[in-house]
Amino acid sequence: MFTGIITDVGEVQRTEQRGDLRARIGTRYDMARVDMGASICCDGVCLTVVGKGQGWFEVDISAETVSKTNLDTWAEGKRVNLERSLKVGDELGGHIVSGHVDGIAEVVELHYEGDSTRVTLRAPEGLERFIAPKGSVALNGTSLTVNEVDGRDFGINFIPHTKEVTTWGDVTVGDRVNLEIDTLARYVARLQEVVAG
Repeated sequence: MFTGIITDVGEVQRTEQRGDLRARIGTRYDMARVDMGASICCDGVCLTVVGKGQGWFEVDISAETVSKTNLDTWAEGKRVNLERSLKVGDELGGHIVSGHVDGIAEVVELHYEGDSTRVTLRAPEGLERFIAPKGSVALNGTSLTVNEVDGRDFGINFIPHTKEVTTWGDVTVGDRVNLEIDTLARYVARLQEVVAG
């Protein structure tokens, strides 16, 4: 489990197609303190450390994961939001994030308000019912609050701090973004389905 509070911005150092896609990611994490087999959330996708060294770790990405996420865009130099998994007693500063991507949202509009950036994204069809004003979503692994919802479109405001410590300072129209809906919203919707019928 994760919180959606990004603790490092890594960089893809290389990718290699084997049976699965293998990626090496540069990081500031002290990899001597990260176990083999540990989970690291990479742009919102929970991935397993399968190799590591000073300043880098490697992950295997299955074809299924590639098909359901934006990791098909990973190439050398790509900046990646990173978060290590929660430990008992850690501060829960964002919201509960599983690292299981529900779909790909698309950035359809952005404009600047003061030092902040207002971004409108379009959710995949069927996921819009899980997104509510003032609710939470994880976008490329970042816990964010939804400002407004209009059909499949929803708005997010990025303050300067978020843009500085994540990859969101690089956002452009047309970007494909890993979207994880709030776990609570998923269960509320499922409960409504059961009660209705």
